[in-house]
Amino acid sequence: MSARTPNIVIDTNVFIAALRSRKGTSFELLSRIDTEEFQFSLSVPLVFEYEDVAMRMLSDLTLDQQDIEGIVDYLCLIAHKQTIFFLWRPLLKDPKDDMVLELAVNASCSHIVTFNIKDFAGTEKFGIEVITPKMFLELLEDTP
Repeated sequence: MSARTPNIVIDTNVFIAALRSRKGTSFELLSRIDTEEFQFSLSVPLVFEYEDVAMRMLSDLTLDQQDIEGIVDYLCLIAHKQTIFFLWRPLLKDPKDDMVLELAVNASCSHIVTFNIKDFAGTEKFGIEVITPKMFLELLEDTP
């Protein structure tokens, strides 16, 4: 992986969107997660968040509990696992967004991939770009 390879955190809303439909940019992003195009970082709190939200939404998904557990286990296997050493809270309105920001800062991520860009106002001071899945995939396409 080169020094220019993006390191990202995927917000829970993008993870859930990928589980809901195989047609969107969120699914495309997750389907490329085990490539050399980018690095994906996870923390224990974010893993719990992914699993908790997905399990609560089982009735809206075509997946069952075992499917969710398998997907989360796979993400844990391939992700860069980051321990959180510094707490930046409260910086954002939602404590769960602060959790995503803490991971991004501690893992030296270049991007947070989310549909809720406005919820991450103020993160630019950490040198982290907040971007939608579509914008991130376009960035990958533009990278030589």
